[in-house]
Amino acid sequence: MLDRNRGAAFISVLIAGAGMFGIFLFVTYYVQSSLHYSPIKAGVGFMPMVASLVVAAQLSTNVLLPKLGPKLVVPAGMVVACIGMVGLTRLGLESTYASGLLPALLIVGFGLGLIMPSAIQTATYGVEGDFAGVASALVNTSQQVGGSIGTALLNTLAATAATAYAAAHLPPTPEVMAQAAVQGYAVGYWWAAGFFAVGAVLSALLFRRRGAASQQQAGAHSAPRAAGDAEPSTAHAGGGPRHAAAVVSLQDGHDGGPSPDI
Repeated sequence: MLDRNRGAAFISVLIAGAGMFGIFLFVTYYVQSSLHYSPIKAGVGFMPMVASLVVAAQLSTNVLLPKLGPKLVVPAGMVVACIGMVGLTRLGLESTYASGLLPALLIVGFGLGLIMPSAIQTATYGVEGDFAGVASALVNTSQQVGGSIGTALLNTLAATAATAYAAAHLPPTPEVMAQAAVQGYAVGYWWAAGFFAVGAVLSALLFRRRGAASQQQAGAHSAPRAAGDAEPSTAHAGGGPRHAAAVVSLQDGHDGGPSPDI
């Protein structure tokens, strides 16, 4: 389990989980509290993001990851998600879904589609059957821990920012409180963007280059094969004293010595 690519994948999943749960939290607050969407309409509003994520996941898994490897695909996804989170910071009380929220959701969804499938596939690639369950469980744990930390931390930061804004704009009228909430969401988006930016740097540094990773994988597979090849020759040498004696006796008979007793 001590593999550099696998560790980088776990870290990437944790960071992406923190940012992903953060966007679900604050965008849900925003569309229901600021844009006054119903719960069903708010859920439908996330569908373009899901569609963008699915398209990016298919592209990264079937095209980009086999050709480029996780060292390029995962950091690229982190950068794209970071750009989408920065776009969310521009949302205000007068913003609309089509012009303000939708483009940012599509960008974030595409970035997550590049990160998550590539990191999960790398985290479980090459794991022996006895440890496959452990590797899969660690992927899920990384995502859940990241989501828990991200939700708690970002919510605290957003609430603190909203409180500070309301305290600086007394009296607390409904307009001030609504603007304070949007200000808090923006702070949460900025911190989530920072998570993805740090994730881009860490994943770019920690993941191995595609050639180096392939050589390590080939070496890991060749070692057991070499050990397996050594066993028959050892068994042949250890189990052949009678055969060797017979060969020596035949050679002596051929050279004029005593005839072999076989």
